[in-house]
Amino acid sequence: MFDYMDFLAVGPGETLDFYTASPCTLQEPSLTACFTGLTETDWQIHRIAQSVETQSSSSEDLFASPLSPPPPPRTYKPCFVCQDKSSGYHYGVSACEGCKGFFRRSVQKNMVYTCHRDNNCIINKITRNRCQYCRLQRCFAAGMSKESVRNDRSKRKEKKETPKMTIIETYELTAELGCVVEKICRAHRETFPSLCQLGKYTTNSSSDTRIQLDLGLWDKFSELATKCIIKVVEFAKRVPGFTGLTITDQITLLKAACLDILILRICTRYTPDQDTMTFSDGLTLTRTQIHNAGFGPLTDQVFTFAGQLLPLEMDDTESGLLSAICLVSGDRQDLEEPSKVEVLQEPLLEALKIYSRKRRPSMPLMFPKVLMKITDLRSISAKGAERVVTLKMEIPGSMPPLIQEMLEEMENLEKQKQSEEEQRPFYTDGSGIHVNCE
Repeated sequence: MFDYMDFLAVGPGETLDFYTASPCTLQEPSLTACFTGLTETDWQIHRIAQSVETQSSSSEDLFASPLSPPPPPRTYKPCFVCQDKSSGYHYGVSACEGCKGFFRRSVQKNMVYTCHRDNNCIINKITRNRCQYCRLQRCFAAGMSKESVRNDRSKRKEKKETPKMTIIETYELTAELGCVVEKICRAHRETFPSLCQLGKYTTNSSSDTRIQLDLGLWDKFSELATKCIIKVVEFAKRVPGFTGLTITDQITLLKAACLDILILRICTRYTPDQDTMTFSDGLTLTRTQIHNAGFGPLTDQVFTFAGQLLPLEMDDTESGLLSAICLVSGDRQDLEEPSKVEVLQEPLLEALKIYSRKRRPSMPLMFPKVLMKITDLRSISAKGAERVVTLKMEIPGSMPPLIQEMLEEMENLEKQKQSEEEQRPFYTDGSGIHVNCE
């Protein structure tokens, strides 16, 4: 039996088959039986030889096998919002760290932004910080989800092992803010009587069909508009800190915000069941008559905005504060001291926030909804500037001087914007659509 074992040789990569190599295994297929009687010296020599052959085979295989190729370089997808280098999928889309953080902060803090152009600014790596409003809209358009931010925030809170604390927010006006609210509310009421204080009256002039312009209604409307502008100027002078600005900045702010405030005021006197609006002397006109009085193509947009104000249920204080915020805006062009204007606006914003939340404690989002109406007002005012240009060609005489003076700023801004768009270069974004390069 041992003679058979002496001639066994196990080559590299081969296995020892005792069923064919050793006749004893045919009788008793057991490792113990095959090695019974093998001396300890022979067993050690056999194991050493087998170990050397195995190591030699492993070394040959190691040097003979080719080196594995290096891993391919990591590729980065572009950010769906600004086309910068993406850091992964955040809130549902491929996004960079900058856009991820911007979207998270905007949602968590309920930020309200304003576009100073046409709500269609180009967002890329270079321009993404210029317009926060359009950047946030681009985030939503790319597919970022508010719910993902909320869920992510909840998960982070769950991971923290700090004891839970219940924080009860209280909204109380300080003595200083209370004084601001009181002054604004009184100024608003004394320069703009509420609908219930007016004795309504109507007219049958061109009430059936829309026409290009009813000169009789235009004369009445221009007369009332002139009186309303005087009241807006009076209101502005009573806004805390406004008269402390330079005369140039006061005039600039009045011209820029006058149409915003006039539209806001007339829209708060909207009667939905009759689809009418009432002016300060009680004259109540239908939608068709408003169109024929000079509003023209701007009419439906104004009435739509009036309908959107209804769910907000704003009172005189909120309307007055919103008017003051429209007036004291540091982003108006050609201001001499924009930083000083911004300082005046801060207490107005804080007062509106606290007042609206105190008035509606179960509706914390009402403040941003009210504040967002400024964006709509500016959009309507821009259309109003276009309407002024066409209206000049429709009326037989000239514009009333005060209306002309107040609206010329809007007209100049419209001309400046058109000039900038004509001079701005174009490029193709890859889809065949030509986009203004900013």
